[in-house]
Amino acid sequence: MKEDKAKADKVTPKEETPAEMSEEEVRRVAKDIWTDYLSLTKELLKFIDQQEIETFMQIVEHRARLIEKIEELPSKDYRNLDEFKAIADQIKPLDREIMYKARGWLHKSRRQNSVVRSYDLGNSLAMTQSVNFNKKY
Repeated sequence: MKEDKAKADKVTPKEETPAEMSEEEVRRVAKDIWTDYLSLTKELLKFIDQQEIETFMQIVEHRARLIEKIEELPSKDYRNLDEFKAIADQIKPLDREIMYKARGWLHKSRRQNSVVRSYDLGNSLAMTQSVNFNKKY
């Protein structure tokens, strides 16, 4: 808990609003946020491989909050720096892999649901048919 608070203080300084930040401070904060984003992206891969979807979704939400912090920064000039490009180059293939695996998980889940539904439908039809066959006319 204390680590999270310390990290939050590090990313968003209390004494300045994002609009008042110097260009150097914007770069430092952006680097910190994008480094956190990269580490969360790596965690996403672990949890999707383990099919821990609840934890996966929590991390996705946390990443979305980091993006909101990035969008609040007054300057986007840091994106032209080699340091940022290196982080972005690491994130892009991981994001593609996550999307691929998420789609695979979604398709697998849909197939399983459709199989379950077909068994449910088959059982209900079998029950109605067995009732009809057991009737005496």
